[in-house]
Amino acid sequence: MFMRQLTYMVALAKERHFGRAAAACNVSQPALSGALRSIEEELGIVIVQRGHRFEGFTEDGERVLVWARRVLADCENLRQDVRTNHEDPAGVLRMGAIPASLPLVPMLTQSCLSRYPRMRHEVYTLSAAEILRKIGNFELDIGISYLDDERLGGFLTLPIFQERYVLVATDASMFDGATSISWGDAAKLPLCLFTGSLQCRRGIDMAFAAAGAMATPLVETDSMTALYAHVRRAGLFSILPHSVLCLTEVSERLHSIPMSPRLERQIGLVYRDQHPAGPIMSAAMRSFRELDIQRSVDNLMA
Repeated sequence: MFMRQLTYMVALAKERHFGRAAAACNVSQPALSGALRSIEEELGIVIVQRGHRFEGFTEDGERVLVWARRVLADCENLRQDVRTNHEDPAGVLRMGAIPASLPLVPMLTQSCLSRYPRMRHEVYTLSAAEILRKIGNFELDIGISYLDDERLGGFLTLPIFQERYVLVATDASMFDGATSISWGDAAKLPLCLFTGSLQCRRGIDMAFAAAGAMATPLVETDSMTALYAHVRRAGLFSILPHSVLCLTEVSERLHSIPMSPRLERQIGLVYRDQHPAGPIMSAAMRSFRELDIQRSVDNLMA
């Protein structure tokens, strides 16, 4: 079994189409199909459900796919290790971030860019479930998510930030001089909130329930940009982590007031328990461990 055969298989899993996978690998479709059949013959199993078009992987194929991703990730780490100066690593760190954590991402990437100028970053906005799936499948190197997730048992974590929630609006007079707002009162407002599929919204809903209230938002979205636009342009209210207010555009145009009782949640880095980790991941973690994101955000909001 050759590395390129595993590469073809991973490309097919990504593209979900024989022709597009072949084009991504710069080979003909017959060459790609032949390589996959060679894997099947060598292992004595069927890995691809074939029809007029790609119909997915068999159960055996899904297991082989996990190993293919792992082998390719290890090979890439090996290439980096033998070709890279560990004091100045060159390569890509693939990062997944839940929408609520996006304001924190530039602090992480900048810490690496200032120290390791040849390191590049790919950042994807994903749900917590997608982040964990992609880390487990070796499609991401690291994620930023909530650490109170019961699915984190098989991963390593590093706490980086304790977020607290605030109500935001365009007009400070809407708060009428109050220093906080109850969850019950917030539930009565015209709200724009994250969708229920996101961990941020689940924590908010639990806080409403604990206060004996239930919010029925007028608008729900999985996009931070769309949420901000609805508060800014449509005059709706929203409940957000206070880290969002460290963004200049948001802090200048929106006003906030703390939620009461106070809701706090821990955000952190999530990654595989993998040894050796590879020079890019190792360098990034050295940089991340030296950061004090909590102080940086709190200072920006002071």
